[in-house]
Amino acid sequence: MSGCASLPNPRVLDCVEADGKFQVKDIYGSTYEQFVPCVEKPTTIALPTHKQLRDLPAPITNPYVIAVYSFQDKTGQRKSKQNLADFSTAVTQGGEALLIDALKTAGNGKWFRVVDRSITDYLVRERQIVKSTRQTYLDVEDEKEALQPLLFAGMIFDGGIIGYDTNIETGGNGARYLGVGASQQYRRDAVVVSLRAISVSTGEVLMNVQSYKTVLSVAQGFDVFRFVDMDTKLVEIEDGISENESVTYAVRAAIEQAVIGIITQGEERGYWKSRSSNEEINGEET
Repeated sequence: MSGCASLPNPRVLDCVEADGKFQVKDIYGSTYEQFVPCVEKPTTIALPTHKQLRDLPAPITNPYVIAVYSFQDKTGQRKSKQNLADFSTAVTQGGEALLIDALKTAGNGKWFRVVDRSITDYLVRERQIVKSTRQTYLDVEDEKEALQPLLFAGMIFDGGIIGYDTNIETGGNGARYLGVGASQQYRRDAVVVSLRAISVSTGEVLMNVQSYKTVLSVAQGFDVFRFVDMDTKLVEIEDGISENESVTYAVRAAIEQAVIGIITQGEERGYWKSRSSNEEINGEET
């Protein structure tokens, strides 16, 4: 027995599952039923760490200006494919995007004003174009119409993905009786993220946090291998499913947890205060 996969129809506008079938409405106005799953709709990622980061109490002062230059993959890991090295990396290369998102999420955007230094070259070029255009075509000399100065930061948040370990824990179980059996296997990987806050005025590392997140993979299978009809005919059936936790989601969760750790560590060391801690000190109700 063999199977094949069917591609979802990209012309589908709406798709609702009901009684094992999919009620489909396409771009031509037709409505029909099909057994093939429809194209999955995009969703907004809301990890537990994201909600915890968003619900942090706001600082008692204005948001702190933070600069982010890069957040690199320093693991050197490549995707493995049955004893072959793949050219794709094992973890995401967009760490700075995840870090900026986490910083802007902290306290619902009230903790940090983030300056993205990874696009400074593009920003400077664009400002030069704007300035040249105003002077040449609009003849703007008024200071009110001048470009605002670039925002400078008091701290730089730097770090990277420093570890991605595979097969740190593997296992499973299974059973078979009279040619009928079932099995379950799992594998646990881990990603480690390091984040540090550096003072712009002195270059001193003020805070440093490392966070750890596991990546779990589970596979389940069922099979039948039996001879029937006087042991002259063979029946073989296989079924199974595997589920792999997204490595990108794991990296994002680790980065968000590191930002939470930095905020907590900075509060403990007196670099900033949140509204809840300030109210507790003054004996007020939170």
